[in-house]
Amino acid sequence: AWLSMVNPEDVVGIKVFSTPGPDIGTRPVVVEAVVEGLKEAGIPAEQIVVWDKRASELRRAGFFEFTNRLGIRVVAGELAGYDEEAFYETSLVGTPAFGDHEFGRTGDGVGRKSYFTKLVTGDVTRIISIAPLLNHHEAGVTGTLFSLAMGSVDNTRRFEASAGQLSRAVPEVYADPRIYDKAILHITDALICQYEGEQKAWLHHAAQVNEIWFGRDPVALDLKAIQELEAQRRKAGAAERKVNRELYENAALLQLGTADPAGVQVERVRQAGGTSGL
Repeated sequence: AWLSMVNPEDVVGIKVFSTPGPDIGTRPVVVEAVVEGLKEAGIPAEQIVVWDKRASELRRAGFFEFTNRLGIRVVAGELAGYDEEAFYETSLVGTPAFGDHEFGRTGDGVGRKSYFTKLVTGDVTRIISIAPLLNHHEAGVTGTLFSLAMGSVDNTRRFEASAGQLSRAVPEVYADPRIYDKAILHITDALICQYEGEQKAWLHHAAQVNEIWFGRDPVALDLKAIQELEAQRRKAGAAERKVNRELYENAALLQLGTADPAGVQVERVRQAGGTSGL
């Protein structure tokens, strides 16, 4: 099955979301299972890269331990560097933060570009995204679209403060061939659903779902995640939240996936012990 998507010559980048840590972000145990599957299929360990934007967050989530234990690479996008020739540009001006390509620069045009990490422009040939089932105030869910798009470029704070800006930037960055043409599989780590707290670990606002979802359609997976978040909020008696549907409508318009639940086929497989996958 893995070899239907990758071959031994590929460099496979596994994009995680490590900001909230190992309990609420992408869980290392899920990533390790994917790594072992790829290795068993014949992908050399040195050609598997687990990555996220910031080294400090990867370390806090425990991913750097994979280097010695599994023999793979763990790389932060910011430390790999940003590609001067590959960027997403808008009229919205941001203030580049420490670690961004234009940090410390001044002059006309500074802050209008978000540069792609060199991981996605050169090193990695195939991308597997593993995102948690975690709410996001502006995007609805910290899912595949948000995690992969905003984790692949710098100077993103200018988008994240506004649902409208995020609704345009996330689909347009994801649609760039440097991401879209390489993304082969999306996995939602739905073992735990945290419906409040965003990037902070609030286990008192979380529920055990005990599922892992696999799909080729990032829009459908993220909308499925939003439905689950809404259901868990209702079950807990939590306040309803207005969901940013515009982001997913824009993604569908760019043909990144389907926003129509009627067009999504779900197959459920139950594993020993009760864990199920979609």
